[in-house]
Amino acid sequence: MISYKHITKIIGVAMTVAVVFCFWLMTFSQKVAETLSPVRETMAYEEALFDTDEVMKIDIQMEQDEWEEMLENATAKEYYACDVLINDQKLYNVGLRTKGNTSLSSIAMDPETDRFSLKMEFDHFVEGQTCFGLDKLVLNNNYADATSMKEAIVYDMYQYLGVDASLYNYAEISVNGEYLGVYLALEAVEESFLVRNYGTEDGKLYKPDSMKMNGGSKGGSFGGQPPGPMENGARPDIEDFDFAKGEGIKPPDMGKMPDGGPSMGGGNGANLNYTDEELSSYADIWDGEVTDTGKADHGRVVTALKNISEGTDPDRYLDVDNILKYMAVHAFSVNLDSLSENMAHNYYLYEYNGMLNILPWDYNLAFGGMNQGPESSASEVVNDAVDTPFPGTTFFDALLENEEYISRYHEYLNLLAQEYVLGGRFQEVYQGIRSRIDTLVKTDPTALCSYEEYEAGAEMLYQTVMLRAESVKGQLDGTIPATDEEQLADTSNLVDASGIDISVMGVMDMGGALERKSARAAGRP
Repeated sequence: MISYKHITKIIGVAMTVAVVFCFWLMTFSQKVAETLSPVRETMAYEEALFDTDEVMKIDIQMEQDEWEEMLENATAKEYYACDVLINDQKLYNVGLRTKGNTSLSSIAMDPETDRFSLKMEFDHFVEGQTCFGLDKLVLNNNYADATSMKEAIVYDMYQYLGVDASLYNYAEISVNGEYLGVYLALEAVEESFLVRNYGTEDGKLYKPDSMKMNGGSKGGSFGGQPPGPMENGARPDIEDFDFAKGEGIKPPDMGKMPDGGPSMGGGNGANLNYTDEELSSYADIWDGEVTDTGKADHGRVVTALKNISEGTDPDRYLDVDNILKYMAVHAFSVNLDSLSENMAHNYYLYEYNGMLNILPWDYNLAFGGMNQGPESSASEVVNDAVDTPFPGTTFFDALLENEEYISRYHEYLNLLAQEYVLGGRFQEVYQGIRSRIDTLVKTDPTALCSYEEYEAGAEMLYQTVMLRAESVKGQLDGTIPATDEEQLADTSNLVDASGIDISVMGVMDMGGALERKSARAAGRP
């Protein structure tokens, strides 16, 4: 018989072992969880800057002659030092510059306006400086968007589905206390964005871009290569390469031209199509690095693209759920200025441990803003086929051909149509935006359109989104054709968009395009 004293010792040892085991299990479980999924960080700027119930207030404080010099030399995109008061937070020696691509060139050529989009780098001149933890802030001028709200609505859709995407808010901008205008403020997709979404996960970030120029304008790209390092060693953003200032656009199917001109076909990897194992075949990806990367990092991307193209183990090489949500919002919003067509740009590529993710960017031309010429129509926007959403790339094909994945993609589209739009969230967001910015737009001294044009554009956007939801809902339940080929064969059940005038919402007229659905259905660019 075991004595009471021994029983006590045995119980004590057992309890000690149990406690140690519990601590080990908790630590092990945490490590496993960190390995399987990123630990998102809560950042102070989420509430301090991007609470959409309140418009952000930003006062740029700098010498007037330096402000004017920056505008006069906007295409150089050089940083100037300024102090900034954001809400009640004062920051000193902040880096400020103009930003943009097509929009910057267009504004620079327009003698009637100098309303450039802007980028603030809080840490450009002061290492480690942030605004509530945010390192960089983008201020968009709503170019080619008479509604002033396309981007805000699209980013709100991304938030609704829980996509890895930038936070947004409107900003009332002033310069030395004088009202400049109402802009859309976006969280830049850089260091603080990565921390917020992926914690300490050491992933690599790229901004692929096929829209690069060979030739001469200041700040542009030369021979398909980006300009060298900027002052203080900072890299230029790939999105800011000058876009054919004063020149037209060659047809999308011409790709990269040996004698100069835009590369639009994504032939150097920006369209994410796998071609071969040569790293040089994907130069448009590596040239757009945001984080420091090397050949080993590039090799992981190419390996992933190869396996994705072959449909091999998508869950290993893709953040499938996030990408399916990205596809749903992108398709719903009919954004042709991206992978949806031949312009392989306006997105970010994130890679971690060989797994790829797509991060959204630039939606001022959504809902028909990329005018495809006189033959494009409101019906093409409202009824854009949801099952053939990315004709410019094969990257998404494996997901669209998989029954499980396309079912989930359809579920996310249904959430947008049934719950977000027809269920009332869109109306709430739309009315909230109108209540916050109507007066700011009316008194905006640098607005790119009149207040009457803004009102008409906003109301047209509302009608367009409502009809788009009806079409998506019909395509999902089978009453409306869901591919380009099927829609060309039978137009009888398409949603009637005769009351929609796309141009009222603002467009960037590309001109001269063939009928979009005919080209897509025939497999042409």
